[in-house]
Amino acid sequence: MNGIQYRRLKPVKGLSDRQIFHFKPHELPCRKYLPMLKSVLFRCYAVFLFSLAVSTGVAQEKNTPDTVKAGIYITSIHDIDFKQNEYAINLWLWLKYRNKDFDFAQNLEIPQAKSFSKLYTTIDSTGEEIYMLMKLQCLMKDSWKISNFPFDKQMLRLSFENSQYDSKSLVFTEDTVGNHYDPRFTLRGWNIDSFSIVNGIKLYETGFGDASLNTPHTEYSNLKVRVGITRDAGGLFWKMFLGMYVAFLISFICFFIHADSIDSRFGLSVGALFAAIGNKYIIDSALPESTTYTLVDTLHGLTLFFIFAMVSFSVYSLSLIKQNNVAKADRMDKIAAVVCMAVYILLNYYFIQNAIG
Repeated sequence: MNGIQYRRLKPVKGLSDRQIFHFKPHELPCRKYLPMLKSVLFRCYAVFLFSLAVSTGVAQEKNTPDTVKAGIYITSIHDIDFKQNEYAINLWLWLKYRNKDFDFAQNLEIPQAKSFSKLYTTIDSTGEEIYMLMKLQCLMKDSWKISNFPFDKQMLRLSFENSQYDSKSLVFTEDTVGNHYDPRFTLRGWNIDSFSIVNGIKLYETGFGDASLNTPHTEYSNLKVRVGITRDAGGLFWKMFLGMYVAFLISFICFFIHADSIDSRFGLSVGALFAAIGNKYIIDSALPESTTYTLVDTLHGLTLFFIFAMVSFSVYSLSLIKQNNVAKADRMDKIAAVVCMAVYILLNYYFIQNAIG
């Protein structure tokens, strides 16, 4: 009636049935408790969201690896040995971190090192973070690029890792403040032209026997150091190749000996040939084995070819002499001498400049 809805309610203390049936919906007694109910629900929801955020933050914090700030200062690089593929380096290494379990005094690893020793170690744990300083002496193994020897440029590589904690627990970050090597120390015969220190990830396609891993794959954070060096090769080049050029000149002199002196011409050429071959073997004995064609191979091969060419010209001159064409033989010797010298110098200049780059 009149748009009013009626509903049978349970008896309410202090109210008659007639009074109950004549209440409108917005006039029921429970209506006054709705604001309180909404407040309680809102507070419960807020508490739930806060608890969820806290638990998520704790989980993320557990999954975040600890940071190790590391830096180095190189005091010496020496004993670069091309034959043994190694060099020696002395350096200071410092590490700053909070997790005491890292224990770099025992867990420091240098993957490229044949051997290394700690000459000095100090640890300061009085503050919130641990500060460790070490002096290391390392014998490093490396591979050399000898294609342009002796005008070669090399990249010395070394890196540092923690052998017990992978990248899920530990990550390196580099300390780039200040110099990273002593500019006063001299690397005899070399110049340092670049230096870089960066952090990275080293991949190992093995689980190191850990049966809990689904795939044999682990990752370790590392601190990578790269030192670019260029050889000061001016004096070394002449020291190593002088014998080869003298051998060429000895053979070249044959053009100024009369063609009928066949013994003298052939004797000088054969002697020059063996001198060039011997010079190459002396240089190769100081270099590691290589499957590529190097500048040493190119220059010696070029010299041997021209010595053979000059022997061939001598044979042709002798045949002209036997045909009584003495004038033609002399003219041929003069032309061949100019052509051989000019082409030999030009080719040497081209290959050497290409190696210097």
